[in-house]
Amino acid sequence: MATQNFEDLADTFEFLDDWEDRYRHVIELGRAMPPLDDAFKVPALKVQGCASQVWLRPLVEQGRFDFQGDSDAMIVRGLIAILHNLYSGLTLEQVRAVDAPAELARLGLNDHLSSQRSNGLRAMVERIRQTAG
Repeated sequence: MATQNFEDLADTFEFLDDWEDRYRHVIELGRAMPPLDDAFKVPALKVQGCASQVWLRPLVEQGRFDFQGDSDAMIVRGLIAILHNLYSGLTLEQVRAVDAPAELARLGLNDHLSSQRSNGLRAMVERIRQTAG
């Protein structure tokens, strides 16, 4: 149960032949994402378990989930953008129902992220699920 934005992203990843192209695309997604205002880079919004500094600011309006996020590492900013594509616009119930590991596996991330990045990605997913819970 992914958003149409994530489906489009998965199609783009399928089109990209090698991991280097996919990696560059992840970085481009991070660059295109608006930065989080420094006022929200506070301990309460910081995601623990990430090697890089990561902040996620959840937003729920009219029963729909969204969030803003930022990191001091460009690849992680790209991972935040991917999660935004996966979750943004879903209801809280839908957010809880998303099988994030399966959806992210469609992008081939599991095989190409370091264990630290994978742990950080799991921590971000867990934070999103907790917020929706």
